[in-house]
Amino acid sequence: MLDKAINESFMLDYAIMKVSQKAILDESQMAQAKHIGACFARIRVARGVKQDVAAVRAGLSRNTAYRLESGDPGVAVGQMLRYLDVIAPGMTMQELLSQTDPSLSVLEMKEKTRRVRDLSSKEVSELDF
Repeated sequence: MLDKAINESFMLDYAIMKVSQKAILDESQMAQAKHIGACFARIRVARGVKQDVAAVRAGLSRNTAYRLESGDPGVAVGQMLRYLDVIAPGMTMQELLSQTDPSLSVLEMKEKTRRVRDLSSKEVSELDF
């Protein structure tokens, strides 16, 4: 009986200790978490790695990879490091957050909209109002 009471007490205490990280972080901390997640998503896209493939290679569920890239502060640091090692081998968290990887520059160039041809002087004058 005593063992059962101790076990129930432990389970109750354990349940109380488990909290949602989103509930206890302030706005600036949540913004930082979102920025970290965006950095992960951006480098993954820049390197051409699919999210589900990266998740499997890192030993994570696809849901965890999604949460990580969404900026969920409840994702463990170890999971982040494994995911980073899969999408950008050898890259550190500091390098990820500094966003100096050449693949990001290439992605940015691809995302820029470009005109097929230059405007003629007549078209430029028509747009100048």
